[in-house]
Amino acid sequence: MPLRPHMTLTETEQGMVLLDEASGRYWTLNATGAAVLRMLLDGDSVEDAVGTLRRRHPDSAERVTADVAAFVRSLRDAEVIVP
Repeated sequence: MPLRPHMTLTETEQGMVLLDEASGRYWTLNATGAAVLRMLLDGDSVEDAVGTLRRRHPDSAERVTADVAAFVRSLRDAEVIVP
């Protein structure tokens, strides 16, 4: 999933910052959110991202699917990514 054309991202020590150059809105992503977005931008599916996070965080495996789905939905709703 690519970013919308008016979006830019900057990697930070804590995660990532996204800027909508058209509106001036910005989002700060923690390390997990940044990892999910990076996977999506690299061509992985949502299911691939879920699988990767479940392997990295087995104690939270039950929550990962719902959390990633909600995160991706919020990126789409905010028009950060192209579905």
